[in-house]
Amino acid sequence: MPRFRLRLEYQGTAYQGWQVQRDAKTVAGEITRVVRGIAGAAPFELYGAGRTDAGVHALEQVAHLDLETRLAPELLRRQINDALPSDIYVLDIERVHERFHARHSAVARSYLYQVSRRKSAFGKKYVWWVRGDLDAERMRRAAELFVGMKSFVSFAAGDPDEISSRVLIDKIEIGEAGDLVLVRIEGSHFLWKMVRRIVGVLVEVGKGQLGLNEVSFFLRERSDVPARLAAPGSGLFLEKVYYEGDARLDRLEPVLRVEVGRRAGKS
Repeated sequence: MPRFRLRLEYQGTAYQGWQVQRDAKTVAGEITRVVRGIAGAAPFELYGAGRTDAGVHALEQVAHLDLETRLAPELLRRQINDALPSDIYVLDIERVHERFHARHSAVARSYLYQVSRRKSAFGKKYVWWVRGDLDAERMRRAAELFVGMKSFVSFAAGDPDEISSRVLIDKIEIGEAGDLVLVRIEGSHFLWKMVRRIVGVLVEVGKGQLGLNEVSFFLRERSDVPARLAAPGSGLFLEKVYYEGDARLDRLEPVLRVEVGRRAGKS
């Protein structure tokens, strides 16, 4: 059966994550519904590179689709996009070798989180507004503790499909753009809710509510504190899925810019 690789973007606000769920609206569920309409009685299978949680967005999710069709990839892309809701969009489709697997062939993934230092009339769906000051330099020092092969048992939600809590984090970058603090986390793979819990802990460090010793403890011993501090899904974006030979992202840029000084009462 022919295999197609899909690159797609979506706004996750209206969805209960990527994975198909019974009685829940999901991104993969919407794509499956549309492909079923195109395929008719023909069998097909859809696999994503990774799951995203409820409310989480994707700048570049990757999936592969096994489908017997006479449609050229570009025509297939157009037909899928025409039937999808406006908050899901297939960027491109290409025919690939049957050995390609969206999840298992991936060598790394990158997530971007946007924290806003102020309330924004436009960014509610795409940022986490944190009251009070955030010290980005303190967050950078704490971020260094996560880099390398570590046990993230305190940062995982206990998905039964996850065999090990050990994950290789290649890097965590902390940047600033206007009133946004940007957190990019790049690693081999990620456990369920892991990124949101890391961001939540980093924010508490930036607020001065947690110290580096406490962060180190979370990485040595099991603790339920990171779960209580988990950042909301609204500010999180699956930024890129990497495959062999892909160039890594270098510039850290916001999806939505919140400008310094453009506050209520100022023009």
